[in-house]
Amino acid sequence: MFTAHNQTLKMADSKMEMKTTAEEDEKIPVKKGDDIPTFTHSEAMSTAQDMLAGLFVNDPFLCDLDPHVTLEEVNSMIALEYGQAMVVNVRRMDNEIVPIVVTQKARVIDLKHAIKRHFTLRQMRTGGSTRISWRYIWKRYWLNFNGDKLTDDNKKLKSYGVRNRDFVTFVKRLRDS
Repeated sequence: MFTAHNQTLKMADSKMEMKTTAEEDEKIPVKKGDDIPTFTHSEAMSTAQDMLAGLFVNDPFLCDLDPHVTLEEVNSMIALEYGQAMVVNVRRMDNEIVPIVVTQKARVIDLKHAIKRHFTLRQMRTGGSTRISWRYIWKRYWLNFNGDKLTDDNKKLKSYGVRNRDFVTFVKRLRDS
């Protein structure tokens, strides 16, 4: 089989030359004078992202992921499958429910960061241009679980009683008089 491959290469057109790729040291025949397409970094990343999106859509295990998934989202899903993470359903003021994935040992501040990441990614994917002031959000609203305000950012969610698939809501803070 190897000799047949060599004979095929010998019989190739005299205008062909062999080029070696740096990654795999495998020889690829290229015609002289042909232009090898070159991509900018952003074009290469876009092409790779589109190829991955096609794979995600066609794969039965990955079809529920967003086509432009981030590494952090994949790691969160893996942690969720292994029981190392939990889903906290956050109910917004307009009654929209947003599932947020955090680790089992997450603190309140980790939940806040995960909420911020979720909405930032959602805004990027939809092409929204409105900037969200998270400082304003956390100054004006509490996270609330079963009537209990999550006031201490360093306290673990488990100590407030938050478990997998529990609901946390936004509650408007009252002004201090």
